[in-house]
Amino acid sequence: MSTLVIVESPTKARTIRNFLPSTYRVEASMGHVRDLPSSAEEIPEAVKGEKWAQLGVNVEADFEPLYVIPKDKKKIVKELKDALKDATELILATDEDREGESISWHLLQILKPKVPIKRMVFHEITREAIRDALTHCRDIDNRVVQAQETRRILDRLVGYTLSPLLWKKIAWGLSAGRVQSVAVRLLVCRERERRAFRQGSYWDLKATLTPPKPPAKGQAGAFDAKLVTVGNVKVANGSDFDENTGQIIAGRRVLLLNEDQARALLARIQNKPWTVGNIEERPVTRKPSPPFTTSTLQQEANRKLRLGARETMRIAQSLYERGFITYMRTDSVHLSEQAITAARSCVQELYGSEYLSPQPRKYTTKSKGAQEAHEAIRPAGSTFRTPQQTGLDGIDFRLYDLIWKRTVASQMADSRQTHVTVLTQVEDAGFRSSGKRIDFPGFLRAYVEGSDDPNAALEDQEVILPALKVGDKPNCKDVGAVGHETQPPARYTEASLVKMLESEGVGRPSTYASIIGTIVDRGYAKLIANALVPTFTAFAVTTLLETHFPDLVDTGFTSRMEQTLDEIATGEAKWLPYLQKFYTGEMGLATQVKEQENQIDAKVARTVILENITAKVCIGKYGAYLESENEEGQVKASIPQDLTPADLDPEKVDFLLKQKTEGPEKLGLHPDTGEPIYVLIGSYGPYVQLGDVSDTNKKPKRASLPKGTDKDSVTVDMAVSLLTLPRLLGTHPDTGSKVQANLGMYGPYVVHDQGKVGKDYRSIKPPDDVLTITLDRALELLAQPKAVRGSSKTATPLKELGAHPESGELLNVYDGRYGPYVKHGDINASLSKDESVENFTLQKALDLLAAKEAAGGGKSSSKSKKSTKTAAAKSETATEKTAAKKTTAKKTTTAAKSETAAKKTTTAKKTATATKTKKETKSS
Repeated sequence: MSTLVIVESPTKARTIRNFLPSTYRVEASMGHVRDLPSSAEEIPEAVKGEKWAQLGVNVEADFEPLYVIPKDKKKIVKELKDALKDATELILATDEDREGESISWHLLQILKPKVPIKRMVFHEITREAIRDALTHCRDIDNRVVQAQETRRILDRLVGYTLSPLLWKKIAWGLSAGRVQSVAVRLLVCRERERRAFRQGSYWDLKATLTPPKPPAKGQAGAFDAKLVTVGNVKVANGSDFDENTGQIIAGRRVLLLNEDQARALLARIQNKPWTVGNIEERPVTRKPSPPFTTSTLQQEANRKLRLGARETMRIAQSLYERGFITYMRTDSVHLSEQAITAARSCVQELYGSEYLSPQPRKYTTKSKGAQEAHEAIRPAGSTFRTPQQTGLDGIDFRLYDLIWKRTVASQMADSRQTHVTVLTQVEDAGFRSSGKRIDFPGFLRAYVEGSDDPNAALEDQEVILPALKVGDKPNCKDVGAVGHETQPPARYTEASLVKMLESEGVGRPSTYASIIGTIVDRGYAKLIANALVPTFTAFAVTTLLETHFPDLVDTGFTSRMEQTLDEIATGEAKWLPYLQKFYTGEMGLATQVKEQENQIDAKVARTVILENITAKVCIGKYGAYLESENEEGQVKASIPQDLTPADLDPEKVDFLLKQKTEGPEKLGLHPDTGEPIYVLIGSYGPYVQLGDVSDTNKKPKRASLPKGTDKDSVTVDMAVSLLTLPRLLGTHPDTGSKVQANLGMYGPYVVHDQGKVGKDYRSIKPPDDVLTITLDRALELLAQPKAVRGSSKTATPLKELGAHPESGELLNVYDGRYGPYVKHGDINASLSKDESVENFTLQKALDLLAAKEAAGGGKSSSKSKKSTKTAAAKSETATEKTAAKKTTAKKTTTAAKSETAAKKTTTAKKTATATKTKKETKSS
């Protein structure tokens, strides 16, 4: 007697095999084995002549879907059928969400088993969970299957009805989607706000004060104070400005200081006495956040680990299938009693009973549509392995660590803090100082939630003010005038877009990763410095849909659609009447497209009108371009790919058009060849060119400007140096292969080119320069380990200890993979398990480092030691580290424009192919 168990993936199959008796055979379906046809090639001959066949849904026969087995799944289906022949029982053990239920149903339809069938579900892959699931099998839930089928049909109808319209009216290869198009519109609306934004400026004063008496050892000393009132009138700050005018919001009674007024006030209060006028202490209690759902995990992984939603889900899927975490597609924040017990046990063992919440915390999901799974994302099992006990490394370790900390923190005590506000007065100017004292860290000992606001990174740091009382006369150590400019609304990151979609009830969190991926893949947005920047194509598509199909890009309409789909799953709504009304009804999608198609002018649809820009922005076959009329007729000029819609201003438009009509700007002559050197702006940004394009010189030598270099600051000498790139620095002493320095898409780099063996890259960071870097320095960089994607930026110390008495370097305690540690130069020394960070002193650090050094704890490479001690290594910034991560992760030379152009061509071909096969709606 044997039982066949079918799951989705080989990894999941391997893990489950370990927990089942030898009579069980576990096989993988490799995801869906059946779907709507993705190309004309997959449509069966019997229905190819039907007008609905291309759609894959027979809208005239109760929306009957046309399911086919894709070519790449036929072998898998055959293997599953063969395996079933030897089985006396079939268990369908696909995931417990709608998608998993649908896969099981399709397997049933294809395999047509004649043996008993069971549906087994579980939300974690552990021995206990699998054995328990075997004893609690059920039937396939047909209502859930119907809801998923309705969702799939609806997405196909939207995508396959609107996408061809976009091909005709705007550009081939575009796609529309039920959720995708709404998400794109959110990005476009934010970019419109940035274009409409008008900057405002204001000034204030900032002072550094010290208490009237020197502070005792261990007490706070100097503290900051910011100007808030003058003559009892509030001083204007950024929140008082209207973003559309750059002026103070009408009706606000505030004092707007300009530079002259601020400096006059500064002069007036110089050397005048300061007095503490009021002190306010406000106790604040903070509770821990609930454990992760799919959405919150994607948001936090983006904020803290800089992972995209798609990559987060890929890593989480792997952790789940290997038995490390529970199921990662869930809207629920609920924890089982087993999980609560495991989390509280971790708190008790690692932090002590004082850090436990008095009662177990039980979280409930408020969203009615939270039906994906029954529990939050948490470490798997009845006891939680600490991250160090898992054996994981790299980004797997970091994501598990995030999940573990969030889950454990959810059962910890509240954080108790005291917020302190000190108001000081000098003449008629009022200043405010804000402090925060953490009276009891509670859950913050384990986990601090991230924020979409980059300035909020300091939110949970303690800011201790000195002991003051009303009437004290603090000393003014320094005071200065500070100018500010208001900033445009921040673009969406993946985290903030996911948060917005979820808050608006648009789509399902389990689909956000694929939707954002599709938006980027299809050219609707670019990911720049973790921000999703919409393209001009996104503007054109959004405008067309807003004008002719407003409901489909309205968040409220899409949210109501999502609610109806959830109601179908619970039996509260009927699927067929809903589809009929949506698609073939009097105001249905098919009807609207038929009516609107002839009214849409393709030329108008391909044109993006931007305020303050006299030229038109048009979408062409090779990207966006400017179109303008002058005395000689029509002028067209390509828009550089890195120029965003919000940054296209009249000055840039004039330059691009002038370059097209009057030719490139001549910088000077090359000192050796006498050829002219030009500064131009092309599709990939500004660059210099040696010589003219001619029949004999069709591809003149060109070199991109370093990122951040303004074209107006380029000199002849700089251009000559750039035109020497790539620079051959010499040969590598170990391999004899050449080492070069060059500029690429992600900045300057050195490369060790070993031919067929491969190329090894490292980013060049300031103060090193691509034009002057030497072979020795390049070898030092190449000897350093590559940056790991998702690794942390400059670490925030857990505690600052003071300066090293010999080197003067600041010694701090950091949170490391294996616990707190102290660092000096290239020596890292871990604190003992019974040593608390709070009580750790500078002297203890010096003793610990001395012991580690005596034991040979430094790094072995003398070159590494030397480079570690350089000022360059000490002053690495977070931005530079991010650039290094990108360069390492991408492993791309991007050295020559020909390579970039080749990539562009390849991408275009892929897009066209993807469009041809019409797979767009599957990820919507």
